[in-house]
Amino acid sequence: MPSIAASCCEPVGENQTLPQPPSPGGPDSPGAAIDSPLSDTQGYDLVVQQLIPGYASLARLSVALLTASPRAGRDGAAVLVAGCGTGAELVEARAQRPDWRITAIDPSLAMLQAAQRRLGDGTIQWQQARVEELHAEGCYAGALSVLVLQSLPDDGTKLAFLSALARSLEPGGQLVLVDLMAPERSPLQAQVQAAWLGFQRASGLSEQASRQAALGQGLHPIGVARLTALVNAAGFGDPARIFQALGYEGFLLQRPA
Repeated sequence: MPSIAASCCEPVGENQTLPQPPSPGGPDSPGAAIDSPLSDTQGYDLVVQQLIPGYASLARLSVALLTASPRAGRDGAAVLVAGCGTGAELVEARAQRPDWRITAIDPSLAMLQAAQRRLGDGTIQWQQARVEELHAEGCYAGALSVLVLQSLPDDGTKLAFLSALARSLEPGGQLVLVDLMAPERSPLQAQVQAAWLGFQRASGLSEQASRQAALGQGLHPIGVARLTALVNAAGFGDPARIFQALGYEGFLLQRPA
């Protein structure tokens, strides 16, 4: 694992090969804590596409948003992908902005290994770490965080994650945040939930896996009002919604200049 104390603002050198991931079910395995349809890196992206309407375009939209921003739009901008998973956002970032200096982090060694196999050799800096562990004050022009906040409990952990992301950005830097959100109180919510299950079945996800996902097993979604309070406390302005598909929503956040 590379040192997380190294400055992220320095030009990225050769791609570093990560250690081999532990055997499935080991203590560092994404599926060790819960039995989830997303617990294995094999087929991860297919399962997420079966869960989330519009997921196939989400990485492209997220990268395009940062590309249009004043800071990350600059040539050779430093960009952080927090919780890179198997690398969907990285693939799109490389396609749209091959000039970006990207740091990809994830606490899961197995996910990092899968992403590195997918991307091959290049100039991505790989780190097995949480964003809270980075020494990255004001280092990045932009950041992406897709389907990460939902897994963190709202006991100070969400705020610590968002605060670390805000600190890592330059003043005026932007974050694209995508998350499963808590449902609004509405008499139509049961129909929305049924539609989500129907979408998953039509996409080929098994009935059991669909019900597991619908229950949000191991997840901690919050509502928009709570998200706004957290991002403001972390040092961002109010969130601007840029994506919504049933319970999944995306937001553009900016650290004040």
